[in-house]
Amino acid sequence: MKEVYDFLKQANTYFLATEDGDQPRVRPFGTINIFEGKLYIQTGKVKKVYHQMKANPKIEISATVGEKWIRVEANAVEDDRIEPKQSMLDAYPSLQKMYKADDGNTTVFYLTNVTATIFSFSEEPKTYKF
Repeated sequence: MKEVYDFLKQANTYFLATEDGDQPRVRPFGTINIFEGKLYIQTGKVKKVYHQMKANPKIEISATVGEKWIRVEANAVEDDRIEPKQSMLDAYPSLQKMYKADDGNTTVFYLTNVTATIFSFSEEPKTYKF
């Protein structure tokens, strides 16, 4: 998990794909955190992406760092506890201008059934499952 976290953190921005009916949706994200041994992402409950992940928790993430790229397949599970929300906000202080752990909007999802593969044109792919 740490390798996947490190890659996404180094990328700074990754792209999260969801399903909206029969239409794929992709958007940039930037939050990634490890809390209680799980990999978390953050969003707001008012956003379409939140409703898409609730309707179908299967997501994919993709990012690039230099000449390498990652593809992460996972299920997103909402965790509505204050502690993981606050941990995320502590990791990203700039978000505290828009979000509060107890504002009723901030939410976090941890990733399960993860298969993450880091690719390169010059090296064999490395796959991580957790």
